Amino acid sequence: MTTTFVFPGQGSQTLGMGKDLNDSFPEAKEVFQEVNEALNQDLTAIMWGEDGDALNLTKNTQPALMAVSMAVTRTLEKQGGWTLADKGAYVAGHSLGEYSALAATGSLGLSETAKLLKTRGQAMQRAVPVGEGAMAAVLGLSFDDVSLIAKEVSGEFVCQSANDNADGQVVISGHAQAIEKAITLALEKGAKRALMLPVSAPFHCTLMAPAAAEMNAALSETVIRPPSIPVIANVTAKAEDDPNQLRQLLVDQVTGRVRWRESVLWMGENGVDRMIELGAGKVLCGLARRINRDITSANAETAADIEKILGILS
Repeated sequence: MTTTFVFPGQGSQTLGMGKDLNDSFPEAKEVFQEVNEALNQDLTAIMWGEDGDALNLTKNTQPALMAVSMAVTRTLEKQGGWTLADKGAYVAGHSLGEYSALAATGSLGLSETAKLLKTRGQAMQRAVPVGEGAMAAVLGLSFDDVSLIAKEVSGEFVCQSANDNADGQVVISGHAQAIEKAITLALEKGAKRALMLPVSAPFHCTLMAPAAAEMNAALSETVIRPPSIPVIANVTAKAEDDPNQLRQLLVDQVTGRVRWRESVLWMGENGVDRMIELGAGKVLCGLARRINRDITSANAETAADIEKILGILS
């Protein structure tokens, strides 16, 4: 089978994620320790504590999710005696998950990835004052239908399609006033549901331009190496492996749409028939089943999942 390894994005976080990996595998523990040291912060105390609000702060969520994905990746590679490049044809990540994908393929180092994601989270939060921006999920309408709604409510306020996640699941982003109007209009036009998302900033729209500028500065000082296997990028929805192109796509991604539905369709068109999600939750597995049922999927998050995935890939 032809495998793509995928890495989750914001929204997959839960308190306690990664704790049993840390307690079960020394290679996972090393990942969490390195991330803590790189950030000069006890991030795992937040991850394994009881303060969900602290974990949900974007500046903490992004490096935390990457750390879990990398702990899973390093554990699988150590326990299996192979690398992702030995078992997979491609990698992909949803939004911040693209950084996890680059770290997993050696394109970025673990410590620098953690620092970049901390910077990314802080920059995204600074870009728009709290309360001015919003995001909403629209369920039951096509991407084209939602994009027309976004265009209709836009004017002095921004409203854009931010995540094309699957057929009938589109996320919009922009000014709160425009998002509220879009929700009302979407329901009038037959959406099954349209609801605000509990996020602190309007990601993946033009309001994030200041954050894109900050990430351009940070990434210009970062060494990006060729990945061991190509990365299916959010912005282009196809495989990329040129370091300079990957650098620019990480900048473009801040304001650009996450083309996840198209990315999974590209996988199927290019021979992929198995997806393995590495990290917190199994959101991407669920989306894959909605997009292309010919692609089988499995996820690895816990110590028990490690044995399951090693069996699948043996």
